[in-house]
Amino acid sequence: MAATERKRQVVLIVLAAVLAAVLYRLVSDTSTAPTAASNQGRGATAAPAARQPGSAAAAKGAAAPNGITAPDVHLEALNSEWPKLGETDRNLFRFKPKAPPPPPPTAPRPAQPVVSNPGPPPPPPGPPPLPPIGLKFIGIIESPTTSRKIAVLSDGRNPPFQGVEGDIIEGRYRILKIGVESVEMAYTDGRGRQTIRLTGS
Repeated sequence: MAATERKRQVVLIVLAAVLAAVLYRLVSDTSTAPTAASNQGRGATAAPAARQPGSAAAAKGAAAPNGITAPDVHLEALNSEWPKLGETDRNLFRFKPKAPPPPPPTAPRPAQPVVSNPGPPPPPPGPPPLPPIGLKFIGIIESPTTSRKIAVLSDGRNPPFQGVEGDIIEGRYRILKIGVESVEMAYTDGRGRQTIRLTGS
């Protein structure tokens, strides 16, 4: 029984020592925290007396005791005049029609020839040319009474034709002039004038 009582006393002593150590640590932590807070309060109240007004470095030091710097705030910029927005006709609730596509490129037109000072229109075509006179001049007969020359002509099929200047031969030819080696003849209307040389046969 005595040994058991002694163990119990030892355990109680150990527990009392542990409890005393815990209480001492709690008391020491609570006493150091107000001291640091009071020191910081004193430093914060004393700092304005030490720094100069308007100093940016002092303001940064007082605002950030742990090394964190605060950004510069330009309070004078808040009082400046803001730029006015320009007028615009943009309307979010109005739909504009889609612009039409551009027209396709047109092929260049070929250059037209420039006619400068066109001449008069061509005359209308005349009647077709008459066929040549189909007679041969084969000789001359001189009349002893009238002293006129008589031309002897032949078409190669019928007997020879005779006539003086002005006579009509075969009903369609006229003798115009009788020369020594040729005769001039034409159609009865004066067209198709032709000189027929003497052939002798």
